[in-house]
Amino acid sequence: MAAVMIGIDPHKASHTAVAISVAEEALGELRVRASGGQAERLLDWAAAWPERTWAIEGAGGMGHLLAQQLLAQQLLAAGERVLDVQPKLGARVRLLAAGDTNKNDPNDARSVAVAALRSASRREARADDHVTVLKVWSRRHRDLGRMRTQVACRLHAVLCELIPGGASRRITAGQAAHLLEAITPSDAVEAARCELAADFAEDLRQIDIRMHETRKKVTAAVQAAGTTVTEVFGVGPVIAATLIGGAGDVCRFASRDHFAAYNGTAPIEVSSGQRKIYRLSRRGNRRLNHAIHMAAVSQVSHRHSTGRAYYDRKLAEGKTPKEALRALKRRISDTVFARLQADARRAGQSPGGQQGNDSGASAAGSHPRHRLFGKATPGP
Repeated sequence: MAAVMIGIDPHKASHTAVAISVAEEALGELRVRASGGQAERLLDWAAAWPERTWAIEGAGGMGHLLAQQLLAQQLLAAGERVLDVQPKLGARVRLLAAGDTNKNDPNDARSVAVAALRSASRREARADDHVTVLKVWSRRHRDLGRMRTQVACRLHAVLCELIPGGASRRITAGQAAHLLEAITPSDAVEAARCELAADFAEDLRQIDIRMHETRKKVTAAVQAAGTTVTEVFGVGPVIAATLIGGAGDVCRFASRDHFAAYNGTAPIEVSSGQRKIYRLSRRGNRRLNHAIHMAAVSQVSHRHSTGRAYYDRKLAEGKTPKEALRALKRRISDTVFARLQADARRAGQSPGGQQGNDSGASAAGSHPRHRLFGKATPGP
């Protein structure tokens, strides 16, 4: 363990660094502006402590650029480390700190340093790689999907004021244009509404074009990754990019149980005394959980899939449809974890967790006649 831990609380305009010893004694403090020379200033300031470790809060979020700059300085080659500290770890340190600790940047940075010094769940920050590419384009596709939903809802609201009964829920820009062509405005109000609906229809058309282009980029990135996650029934390029980008380095998961807890498909134990009770987990990465949910829905909707057979078997055992779907999601999570581990082994990494049970997760596995770029993949 390094003799000095330097915690950094990153913000858009500035970054605050606090150095502490192994005994958690404050050794120094520095605040730098967020600029091109931020990494150099921090390195010059930290030169007084040769044996040091950097701990950045949210190295995958607000502190991403700073973490990448520090990694670009080849700190790792010099025997130093850059750690990624989850924001909730620093918050726990502040919560459990003795006395009244004010909420400010220096105290936050110190909490990050203490969390990195004492927590067993700290992890190394990594330089951006192809996984980041998948994360970027899957996020773009998700954002475009949200924009399309918003525009479609506004278009529906205007059409309901122009056409009795409104329009179909799955309306397209072409359908909206065809409906508007059949309307002859009777006054200035209807004319304004027709013009507004036409603007929304054009916005919808442009978003559809961008989504199509982004989907092609996602598909190309997934194919370049050479992943086998797409061999899971119901997992197409967009879902695969979400799973790989959200999981990141699979080596950080000790087992498939840890991965299931991370993506929220593992139930939470709320037992007391002799009563053993488990409830639905609302924790974990919700984007990963949604991607697994979409794969499960796709399997259930195709009666020839082994996932549907597993779902029906759970229903026959007396489970409710929601409980059966949750069980299927856990099976898919285990299969995805096994695929990610296999991909890591081929890439020359050494996953630390168990390999998973492919035979036990066969209900969520691939179908020999269906590859994921096919029709079994759900839409966005």
